[in-house]
Amino acid sequence: MRKVTDEGDSLMHDKWGGNERMGFKTILTEEYRKQYHSDWPNKTIVDYLNEAIKNNPDKVALIDKKSRYTFQELGKLVDRVALGLYEFGLRKGEVISFQLPNWNEFVILYLAATKIGAVSNPLIPIYRDREIGYMVKHAESKILVVPDEFRGFDYPEMVYRLSVQWPSLEHVFVLGNKTPSEMKSFSLLMDEPWEEKRDCAILDKVVLDPNEVNEIIFTSGTTGEPKGVMHTHNTVLGSSRALVPHLALTCDDIVFMASTFAHQTGFLYGVLLPIIIGGTAVYQDIWNPNEFVELIEKEKITFTTAATPFLQDFIRVENMNQFDLSSLRYFSAIGAPIPRAIVKEAREKLPCKIMSGWGQTENGLVTLTSPSDTEEKLTGTDGRAYSETIVKIVDEHGNPCPANREGSLLTKGPALFVGYLKRIEQTLSEHDGEWFITGDQAVMDEDGYIKITGRNKDIIIRGGENIPVAYVENILYEHPDISIAQIVAMPDKRLQERACAFIQMKPGTEPITLESLKVYLTEKGVAKQYWPERVEVIDDFPRTPSGKIQKFRLRQLIEEKLNPKVQTNS
Repeated sequence: MRKVTDEGDSLMHDKWGGNERMGFKTILTEEYRKQYHSDWPNKTIVDYLNEAIKNNPDKVALIDKKSRYTFQELGKLVDRVALGLYEFGLRKGEVISFQLPNWNEFVILYLAATKIGAVSNPLIPIYRDREIGYMVKHAESKILVVPDEFRGFDYPEMVYRLSVQWPSLEHVFVLGNKTPSEMKSFSLLMDEPWEEKRDCAILDKVVLDPNEVNEIIFTSGTTGEPKGVMHTHNTVLGSSRALVPHLALTCDDIVFMASTFAHQTGFLYGVLLPIIIGGTAVYQDIWNPNEFVELIEKEKITFTTAATPFLQDFIRVENMNQFDLSSLRYFSAIGAPIPRAIVKEAREKLPCKIMSGWGQTENGLVTLTSPSDTEEKLTGTDGRAYSETIVKIVDEHGNPCPANREGSLLTKGPALFVGYLKRIEQTLSEHDGEWFITGDQAVMDEDGYIKITGRNKDIIIRGGENIPVAYVENILYEHPDISIAQIVAMPDKRLQERACAFIQMKPGTEPITLESLKVYLTEKGVAKQYWPERVEVIDDFPRTPSGKIQKFRLRQLIEEKLNPKVQTNS
């Protein structure tokens, strides 16, 4: 693989241009635009919303546990909130962050922000001080929206602790019944008749370019800092829209989403896809498989996509036979391979087609199996490129690998992100020409189906969610009693991988326990999804002759400990 040197960086800058759009440096050059112009929708989500309002104004668009709105009602609320955001100073190109669960208000807020040309920065609800503190500061958000409480956590209190770090932040809106005096109630945006106080023509004057940055969504980094992935209207809509012909989706489809909207899966296929097809969206803010089967019968859900553990939970619902599930056509399980036994059980119990796929925050869903694929393809591969995005496998010299030979997975196409926020050098270093270096190892068979075989980026995928290993290790090294901390993946039947922390204590200190480690990470404000779920205290680490810790040996050690019958080779 060609390494980017200082000279190479200069050449890449010449090629990509690194234009400034709305204050964000991207790799979206004129040459790049021309290449993918015919593949992009060259529209915004507002255009799709307007089409749905025109075609089916009284059709139900959004359903969550608190409310439901028709497309006509949705359109009016979007205009109202957009005018409210404008009243509070949000303008085109400025960033609004929102840490909301899968509620209708998330969709309304995103559409409203888009209507005035603002850039949306969705934040995962389980993120805490360390993640939110960094992300809101890095994005230079002007407005932040949080719930008053969700799953027992006080969000305004966290904002109080962090607000001194955010010089760009001007307003905090709180969704719920408890709004601190220094913050503003979200009802000011939703309930205040701004359309009567301001001229709606303001919104009509905003010119939206489909190639402008519309979304900044953070993905787990391996260097201790999350990366702000920048997408345009074209890149996110192109990725979402690709599913429509693949599954023959229409306005009659009812899309269910339980994956958080601040994860690209939830955003692309829960927020955008239903509006693109003019269908109905049904949301769940906390995944509950028992409630899911009830919703299938009640709302006639036809499609959903989620991480593989969701499928496993779904097929294990005890009273499933009591519900009519005949409307469900497709379940797309992505983020981790589907074990053959799960597919077999799903096919026996469910009326729908099961599919598997692979993608990233940077490029959306890239590969996917088809409804007609064999069980071998479904369980043994991560699908093949199904849209205009293409993939290739290359060796260490950058040459294409023959079929079934492992190599580095690269991808390019119209759904690819346009850069990491304020990280143009890192963006360029993760490209080889026009190809994005995914960091995954894979093989491709003679039919173009890929199988992810490993990662050269040090992350753990827990049920489809990335755990940034270096980030958590850096925090563990801050513990006064820990000498060395290394985190590796340990196998798990349900989630595929969980995080195990191997720790060496400083002389004279007591061995750390999992419970005390949880207390420490809570105090550090680390999201629970990143916490190690097992601790192994050891006296020394396996190393190479040069002194580098051998993580593959640590993975072998924990696998042998969990399953003594399995002996791996050193």
